[in-house]
Amino acid sequence: MNDPKSTNEKLDQLESHKTANEETKLTTNQGLKISNNQDSLKAGDRGPTLLEDFILREKITHFDHERIPERIVHARGSGAHGVFKLNKSLSPYTKAKFLSEVGKETPVFVRFSTVAGSKGSTDLARDVRGFAIKFYTDEGNYDLVANNMPVFFIQDAMKFPDLVHAVKPEPDNEIPQAASAHDTFWDFISLMPESMHMIMWLMSDRAIPRSFSRMEGFGVHSFKFINEEGKSHFVKFHFKPKLGVHSVAWDEAQRISGVDPDFHKRDLWESIEKGNFPEWDFGVQLIPEEDEDKFDFDLLDPTKIVPEEEVPVEIVGTLTLNRNPDNFFAETEQVAFHPGHLVPGIDFSNDPLLQGRLFSYTDTQLSRLGSPNFHEIPINRSVNTVHNNQRDGHMRQQIVKGKVSYEPNSIGGGCPFQAMMSEGGFTSHEERVSGTKIRQRSESFVDHYSQAKLFYNSQSAPEKIHLQNALIFELSKVTIPEIRKRMVGQLNFIDKNLAEKVAAKVGVEVTELEFPNQSLPADSTHVDLQSEEREAHTTFSGALSMRNTVKNTIEGRKIGFIMADGADETALNDLKTKLESENAAVEIIAPSLAPVKTDAGTSLTPKHSLSSTASVCFDALFIAAGEKSANELLNPENKQLVLHFINEAYKHCKAIYFGEGTEPLYLNSNVSLKNHIDPAIVNSEDESPSDKFINAIANHRVWDLELERNAIK
Repeated sequence: MNDPKSTNEKLDQLESHKTANEETKLTTNQGLKISNNQDSLKAGDRGPTLLEDFILREKITHFDHERIPERIVHARGSGAHGVFKLNKSLSPYTKAKFLSEVGKETPVFVRFSTVAGSKGSTDLARDVRGFAIKFYTDEGNYDLVANNMPVFFIQDAMKFPDLVHAVKPEPDNEIPQAASAHDTFWDFISLMPESMHMIMWLMSDRAIPRSFSRMEGFGVHSFKFINEEGKSHFVKFHFKPKLGVHSVAWDEAQRISGVDPDFHKRDLWESIEKGNFPEWDFGVQLIPEEDEDKFDFDLLDPTKIVPEEEVPVEIVGTLTLNRNPDNFFAETEQVAFHPGHLVPGIDFSNDPLLQGRLFSYTDTQLSRLGSPNFHEIPINRSVNTVHNNQRDGHMRQQIVKGKVSYEPNSIGGGCPFQAMMSEGGFTSHEERVSGTKIRQRSESFVDHYSQAKLFYNSQSAPEKIHLQNALIFELSKVTIPEIRKRMVGQLNFIDKNLAEKVAAKVGVEVTELEFPNQSLPADSTHVDLQSEEREAHTTFSGALSMRNTVKNTIEGRKIGFIMADGADETALNDLKTKLESENAAVEIIAPSLAPVKTDAGTSLTPKHSLSSTASVCFDALFIAAGEKSANELLNPENKQLVLHFINEAYKHCKAIYFGEGTEPLYLNSNVSLKNHIDPAIVNSEDESPSDKFINAIANHRVWDLELERNAIK
């Protein structure tokens, strides 16, 4: 409980700070007062960001150089090499060669990461996941710097330093690490209506994936494809995992962080070592440039998706990761991505968040890698030979002969020459840009709640419960009631029932906030995008629920075999063979790491003891057949551990198979409920128990059981 006195003191302190600072105005580092800290300087409210925006550049430059040498964001990462194969040509839309020739294979390096935590934080933080791909194409490197969520918190790069400062550990005490459940984050979010769509994603199970191979990747921004005739299409990039999109439960994530904080990194490494290569379908949403304004949202707004019901995702290729790095630091840590690393046929839109990123990434590499020559580090090198007149700089590796370091020249024979378009020379897409030089956001960016509603309404009932509980957990960590109250008010714009349930648990009342309109200029007419005339937008999207991504496969699943001396060797081998034939992994768990003797006298070496791992590290459990094994597991030394193992897996709706002779374990556990049949529980008396077990694993979890169990209680 919060100490009322402490809470009142905090509120008094906040009020005194507010009064004392009324005359304190925001300035640049040169003391210049800033009149707009919300928007970058653009050519028209939907135009490109201007290089002359010295306020944006100063702010982001300072932000980019705040940490050395680890990344400020995306510090904790895992990576792998692989290949991208094109299965369907996109030549009608883009002249990019690696997207034109069917069957063409392009080497890639992919880095996955969490955003908020430091390099030493856990893999299982509730967070956005980075999904960055470097394509080593014949035309130069192309970087698609993606995330596992298709939208972002903010609409303009001007706010990125504020967002990250808010979510990072609070500067006075450096608490908490890799967590958004604290005052400063929710203070910022509750004042930023544009963040509400992203908050729905962040509080959903998508923020705690089961593995990298079971999460989606999105380019977030609208980019442009340019074909040979110069025609432009807007494009959204998608990576859909072959194994479906799956998560872990929140309390599982907390347990895994203690048992194995490298859970995702280990899974990626071991999967590739075993030959179970992670794969994704690569798809695109294509929108002709002339259709830019046909939607009830702005294609340049990075807080919006293009619903797949309105523009289907066209699958055109496959991304496969098939080789682990030889050296983590040299490759995964030193790889340098940049959304501005393009090839002919791909270009930018005027998305103001993307425009700011184009400056930020090069700037931050200079700080993190210490040199403008970071492109010469092997993991960053183009497969093409680099020819230009750049010289010198810290850590220069390329030795360029001759006296010419300028262009044009005659001494060097004019080399290197500019490439013509017909020779693959890059040219930016010709686009008319006209507008008043202004710091202002487009009115088309104002609707902050419709797609937040869309996401929430599209979730299954268990997913909604998880999202609601995530909000309760996070906001319960906020110590200032006014912030909790304001945040519940924002939720009220999305779903009244959600707001009421969260409010009841975090100790505040649901109050009506003024409908936000801060993006519009003072003299503008308010456009209420929640009115009936704007209700033509998509209100439900099946693609947004993980339930609809389940695949009929157990590939990559990890199944724990719990056993002791006397386990039935025939039953063990039969089930193990079936599971491994479908590319699942089997790991033995025993009372200790001493070899286990089966009923046939064979010695098996366990990978884990009951005390060195936990059920949360496995997708399913097999309680090995054999009465002697079951009795040993139930002796006083082992009973508590093994029953906790079973009960925890059951709580998390996982498949559990009780082999023949293990009825005492079944009866002593929480699994044995009267008048209740659990489709994830398999007994040896069931018809085709092995097949039933495999089918239950393929369904990932039986999340609906959470609702049924609560109803029973």
